[in-house]
Amino acid sequence: MAKVPRNFRLLEELEKGEKGIGDGSCSYGLEDGDDIMMSNWNGTIIGPGHTVHENRIYSLKITCGDLYPDTPPEIQFISRVNLPFVDPTNGKVNPSKLPALASWTRNNSLESLLVDIRKEMASFNNRKLPQPPEGSTF
Repeated sequence: MAKVPRNFRLLEELEKGEKGIGDGSCSYGLEDGDDIMMSNWNGTIIGPGHTVHENRIYSLKITCGDLYPDTPPEIQFISRVNLPFVDPTNGKVNPSKLPALASWTRNNSLESLLVDIRKEMASFNNRKLPQPPEGSTF
């Protein structure tokens, strides 16, 4: 099977992101519409219900490197959050601690990544973790 070039893949993802994902709990788009390399993205996750994250809106910065989608993007929370896979000093997601990044394949996408992060927020071990004040940032 032929490999889809990086920019074609990112154009597909941009189109999907602009249309909105599923129930609207996750969204993403280019940070700058003039970014012809499509490297810098913004993501938003609405905290899952029945958790300490409920009704919170989390902002993330996503960077797709030159080797994306063969290598995973870098993810950094802008909104302060307490999760085991997020560095408490700068908000960067540790790829080895987040299964979606640790087992990344080119079949994954920005959408699947955001949905997986949201699922981790709702997981048994993370759903009740004490969180920083709402609205605080890294």
